[in-house]
Amino acid sequence: MPFPINEKLVVAVSSTALFDFSIADRIYREQGLEAYINHQQENKDKIPDPGGGFPFIRRLLNLNQLFPDQTPVEVLILSRNHPEASLRITNAVKHYELPISRFIFRSGLLPYSFMPAINACLYLSTNFEEVKKAISLKYPAGYILPCHVRDDPSDTQLRIAFDFDGVIADDESEKYYVEFHDLPLYQKHEFDYKDIPLAKGPLFPLLEKISKIQQMDIQKALDPEQRKIRIAIVTARSAPAHERLINTLRSWQITTDELFLLGGIEKKAILDVLKPHIFFYDQLSHLQPAAENTPSVHIPFGVANEQIVQ
Repeated sequence: MPFPINEKLVVAVSSTALFDFSIADRIYREQGLEAYINHQQENKDKIPDPGGGFPFIRRLLNLNQLFPDQTPVEVLILSRNHPEASLRITNAVKHYELPISRFIFRSGLLPYSFMPAINACLYLSTNFEEVKKAISLKYPAGYILPCHVRDDPSDTQLRIAFDFDGVIADDESEKYYVEFHDLPLYQKHEFDYKDIPLAKGPLFPLLEKISKIQQMDIQKALDPEQRKIRIAIVTARSAPAHERLINTLRSWQITTDELFLLGGIEKKAILDVLKPHIFFYDQLSHLQPAAENTPSVHIPFGVANEQIVQ
């Protein structure tokens, strides 16, 4: 029996996060709405290249094939596009055989206010200011950076990587570090509070729902090499600050497949080997190098983003 939508993992994605509409976007910015609509209508049968969010969305949707009686994943296109420009988007969805059937086009209005109505636990967009505003209003949103990674369709496993503080946990610990700028003092603080779980961050709902599907996957394929989902945490935390992270995950009843406690090692070096199909992180300056080879999403949340100007 299929999951009701309020029990599904629902992701909302803008058309530009799913497909490369950079030329159309430039026409809109330089020539205006009418020229943009004309361009999209004239090119409605010209299929765009995949965008930065495509590898993640395609594999996320493929999880429904593992559980056809439940179909636990739903993806909707939630867009500021004008309805008259929408045919190129729906044609691209059909071309790439993505099982997406629900669309919201808002003719320039901000779309994220509809997230609760569709039960979305994530909104992906290429519009930084839009995402920043959504986060400030407590909608779980992410800005997907430009990325031109060539997707390998033969690789069907979904590998998803999260930073910890300011992404799946709140930024309490980051605030402490920023206040004192003293690593030994920060590590002592985290060790002293190791048994006190951190509050949940903006992407906790996504982690919680993907974790439930991960557990279904584990039951289906006991061999780790055969599993279709792998969840990793890639964090600058290191010992002894790691205990609070582990105890927080345990309090949430969340299990991850991989944990990288890097303590200052450049994340790009790890991600280039791990090859996740998406990486969520709250610090844009450190994320930009990673986006060269990894689809990367900036979560403009918390103290790390108080002075960010895109």
